[in-house]
Amino acid sequence: MTARATARPVGTVTRGTTNPNRLRRMDRWIAAVHGAELRRAADPVAVDLGYGAAPWTAVELLGRLRAVAPRTRVVGVEIEPARVAAAVPYEREGLTFRHGGFEVPVPGRPQLIRAANVLRQYDEGEVAAVWRRLCARLAPADPATGARGGLLVEGTCDEIGRRHVWVALGPEGPRTVTFATRLASLDRPSDLAERLPKALIHRNVPGEPVHAFLRDFDRAWAAAAPYAAYGARQRWMRAVGDLAVDWPVTDGPARWRQGEVTVRWAALAPRG
Repeated sequence: MTARATARPVGTVTRGTTNPNRLRRMDRWIAAVHGAELRRAADPVAVDLGYGAAPWTAVELLGRLRAVAPRTRVVGVEIEPARVAAAVPYEREGLTFRHGGFEVPVPGRPQLIRAANVLRQYDEGEVAAVWRRLCARLAPADPATGARGGLLVEGTCDEIGRRHVWVALGPEGPRTVTFATRLASLDRPSDLAERLPKALIHRNVPGEPVHAFLRDFDRAWAAAAPYAAYGARQRWMRAVGDLAVDWPVTDGPARWRQGEVTVRWAALAPRG
């Protein structure tokens, strides 16, 4: 194998579809749950992996993370060279763009890798290997300080960011799954099924945990119908509260009010 072939970015070009504010739900969740890790890191680097045809998501990520961790630097990584060239004029202090793929060509170990709408085009069987590769690039945990290490956030959303589902992974592997939505546009929770990440979207069938979860969520939503008189937020919070009786929900009302719910990965992981 030649040196040139060895240096070739790992992965394939995505469609590149992007819109301003598309990833706002994911960003605000990252800022809330991972802000402390970014603040305590000596060199907090966040990677926007596969940002697409325009650099909006990387620009927005910098602003949202710096609101909670002012020293954070963001590196946008794209496998299509023309997209990198188009993004370079948007570079500023704390924001750079690089050509690359799943090898994540940044020095050291980043505190965050965000890969939104990147794995959608891959086969389900390829996901685990990509996850392992990306998790191996994360900053390691440090038991001496209590640091949990870096975070990989991988998921899928619709074109304008109303519905989004993502998996959060640490250096050790997958931790949680988060469902997030604009509540005013929601008919029932299982509407989010079409935005399940690649690891789960083909598992929304009877006998799989994610199917049972969405079924129970729809039932809790239906039972909470009387709360709709107080608004969709109150109905969602009541439904999630009921759901948490039988499912390992890891967050609380402060996040539920945002139209979110986070569940342990082990409860939704595919069987077989």
